[in-house]
Amino acid sequence: MTSISTQLPPQEQLNLKNSLDYSQVNSLTEVWSIASDRFQNLTALENPHDDPPVKLSYRDLWQQIQTFATALQSLGLDSGDELPPRVVLFSENSPRWFIADQGIIAAGAADAVRSSQADRDELLYIAQHSQSRGLVLENLATLEKLQSSNDEELRLSQDIAWVVLLSEETPPEETPFRLLNFSQFMALGDAARFKLPQSDRSTLATLIYTSGTTGRPKGAMLTHGNLLHQVNAFRHVFVPQAGDRALSILPSWHVYERTCEYFLLSQGCAQIYTSLRYFKTDLKDHQPQIMIGVPRLWESIYEGVQKNFREQPANKQKLVSFFINVSRRHLQAQNIRDGLILDQTPPSGLERFMARLQALALTPLHGLGHKLVYSKVRAATGGKIKFLISGGGSLAQHIDEFFGIIGIKLLVGYGLTETAPVLTVRRAWANLQGSAGLPLVETEIRIVDPETGRSLPQGERGLVLGRGSQVMRGYFNNPEATQNAIDAEGWFNTGDLGCLLPGGHLRLTGRAKDTIVLSNGENIEPQPIEDACVRSAYIDQIVLVGQDQRQLGALIVPSWESLAQWGTAQGLTVNSEAIPPLDLHQEQVQQLFREELSREVKNRPGYRADDRIGPFRLVQEPFSMENGMMTQTLKIKRPVVQERYRDTINEMFG
Repeated sequence: MTSISTQLPPQEQLNLKNSLDYSQVNSLTEVWSIASDRFQNLTALENPHDDPPVKLSYRDLWQQIQTFATALQSLGLDSGDELPPRVVLFSENSPRWFIADQGIIAAGAADAVRSSQADRDELLYIAQHSQSRGLVLENLATLEKLQSSNDEELRLSQDIAWVVLLSEETPPEETPFRLLNFSQFMALGDAARFKLPQSDRSTLATLIYTSGTTGRPKGAMLTHGNLLHQVNAFRHVFVPQAGDRALSILPSWHVYERTCEYFLLSQGCAQIYTSLRYFKTDLKDHQPQIMIGVPRLWESIYEGVQKNFREQPANKQKLVSFFINVSRRHLQAQNIRDGLILDQTPPSGLERFMARLQALALTPLHGLGHKLVYSKVRAATGGKIKFLISGGGSLAQHIDEFFGIIGIKLLVGYGLTETAPVLTVRRAWANLQGSAGLPLVETEIRIVDPETGRSLPQGERGLVLGRGSQVMRGYFNNPEATQNAIDAEGWFNTGDLGCLLPGGHLRLTGRAKDTIVLSNGENIEPQPIEDACVRSAYIDQIVLVGQDQRQLGALIVPSWESLAQWGTAQGLTVNSEAIPPLDLHQEQVQQLFREELSREVKNRPGYRADDRIGPFRLVQEPFSMENGMMTQTLKIKRPVVQERYRDTINEMFG
């Protein structure tokens, strides 16, 4: 077990001292009042893609939060139980989402949040299970989706008293509940006076329903204290400067994006809303200092860079490869020098001394590589990035290494919805690549035997448990699930496997329920092998299968553009306008993927014979949110993929 409050370097101590401290605040609502007084006319929220574009100062934001809350209070928020009344919030990223989120909480209620694009039955389940009295919805289309059923079990509850739209659409004249558009609703708030509710750190702030791949989602109850822990703890990881810009691309209702937004706004940053459509343009136009993202986002940047390199003349490709290899050795030497390695045995004094010499020797060439190559890559991100924060899934080693090589600080965090979400995160001054970082302040991490619950010593792999004031209150109306997740001493079972390294760094090795057990009894963690395979230019997505089989198998979504270029070079018949661009059953194509899989798996650190991938199938349809095979944070839903391709998998293994 470990409890760590990392000793900050002198500069970070100064930054922390100069940051806004909310440790004495008792409710999330107080944060926006304090931030408004401190930052006043600085930009808080901006959406350049709204029509017309929206830009709100900190003073404007606090005023609109109060107006929204006042309007909600005027509609009546009586609660029938000991918890604050619940209000549904189904909407996508926008300044109005944030106003609604904090307006609901400021009114003394708790919001039950989800994307308006989520499955209709799931939205109805959340509305009913949360026992919400009112709905705040993206637009009329969302309301119509919820109403479009004759099924008694899937209709909006009779208890819904009112619905508020975040759009300016004209509401229908006849509805079974009071229906207001955004302007009509805010006018109610203008006509009354805001009353700050009696909320404290134990008060429920939000219900976030975990998007389980099987069964009904569970509503994680997060309190003001859970969320305030994150706002305060993040200051010990990095401190942005007031006026720094952050691009927001992840779903705002997702707890990872949400608490990061709270933190950045608490420190005076400007949050700029973007999307995949505008992402590359917004990077250049707004030149953000900070970005919060998931591994797939960083992979897309990496793949774009690799594509650009492959299109260069052969002599330039050789030059780029030379500099990258030099800088990789430079980075590895620096890590050994600083003791930042994944081995259980720290490097000796001699090893660190030799690594320091090697790093010094390679510094001139690394600097030249930065000037000639990496500076252009950084320019594509706007050129002013201070920190990239990664969470929501496993980050492949080559992506991690790539950003280290080009000099962009990529800090990886780890946690779950139930822990609000961050338990551990890497620090800029202790950025151990391949790890999930150090525990946040006031956070404990413990590794136990999955079968016996016995605490395991440093270096031994087991089940990861976490404890701290960010751990949820429990699952709403589900005491059995709560009891299974949190023990009597407050330890939360993450369901993840990992070990503790020297210095207290957490290394994750897999997901307990994702483990593939082969017929020979060997346990295989699929994620690290999959991360290695997507290094191939020809593999876009991959899911390993093979439970109870003699060997691993794989479902592969090829990178069609790279495959078409390869096919053309091989003299094969290629139709670049089609998917697939060539016959996937051709012997040459199958051999290509066989060689790619073999090379990448064998080159993976820690390779063993059971990691070898046997049969595989190339599939045309990518795993995406649209077909239900990927979450909104771009993680592949393994059980859904396996069910969708059950016949293919059975045929693969004969």
